[in-house]
Amino acid sequence: MTYLIVRIYGQVQGIGFRYVAGQEAHKLGVTCSARNEPDGSVYIEAEGDEEKLGKFLKWCGKGPWLAKVDRVESEWSQPV
Repeated sequence: MTYLIVRIYGQVQGIGFRYVAGQEAHKLGVTCSARNEPDGSVYIEAEGDEEKLGKFLKWCGKGPWLAKVDRVESEWSQPV
């Protein structure tokens, strides 16, 4: 198991990004929690198999169809 923290910047709030991220994580077998940040970004904590998390991170770079992702920052670590 691996732990991943992701911050997504751009037009990512008010479009269902967190909801769809949860669906995508579930589909991949990853556990995640997402929240909107005051600066307009979305913050996600995810845990799961490293390969599946890699796929999830790649999805975060695109997001749902209404998203306009400008930048993604990620940090990998061991589960807490």
